[in-house]
Amino acid sequence: MEDLEIYKQMAAQRCLDYVESGMALGLGTGATAGWMLRELAARLADGRLRQIVGVPTSERTALLARELGITLVTLEQQPRLDLALDGADEVDPQLRLIKGLGGALLREKIVAASADRFLVMGSAIKRVARLGERSPLPVEVVAFGIPLCARRLAALGCEPVLRRDSTGAPFITDEGHVILDCRFGVIDDPEALAAAIHAIPGVVEHGLFIGMASLAVLAGAGGVSIVCASV
Repeated sequence: MEDLEIYKQMAAQRCLDYVESGMALGLGTGATAGWMLRELAARLADGRLRQIVGVPTSERTALLARELGITLVTLEQQPRLDLALDGADEVDPQLRLIKGLGGALLREKIVAASADRFLVMGSAIKRVARLGERSPLPVEVVAFGIPLCARRLAALGCEPVLRRDSTGAPFITDEGHVILDCRFGVIDDPEALAAAIHAIPGVVEHGLFIGMASLAVLAGAGGVSIVCASV
């Protein structure tokens, strides 16, 4: 196993130490979330955890969770969650995030907002000094609004690119929308940018997660670190 995958597994295992029996969890999407689901299933199987239910943030997560025997519920059945556990594409010192490269940002944000605490997990390379250093910002839009959304997003200073799947067709989210990946470079004011993007007609959601994460569990060559927001 490559070091990066080992770090993801380490972070996922440590993140699950915050989970207690009887909790309702938000189950994230992505590689680190996959490790989390496997470890969660192992702890349920050996009795370290009991009576856990989860709300998946994507159909991909739901499929894996079912294969592992994790009990799933909907937000209608469980409107309030104890913890949401998910990865991130970038994490800054204030625990502001860029998420959505896995294509599930809308459901991820809804689930995170439904939880009392939102824990981020991943490899230490996801930590950045300023958002936008490495990752584009995904913006989920309705297909009808692509021309307007792309033009307005470009006016904000990015290069929007329609995300495509392996066949070359537009990538379609679980909610039936498309994603514009927007490279802004370093984002000077994430809060202002978030508000400006939300004001564009046709935008459903964006990948800036601000004021949502409680802490981040990041693993690297030096081990696992717990990151709280700095102000």
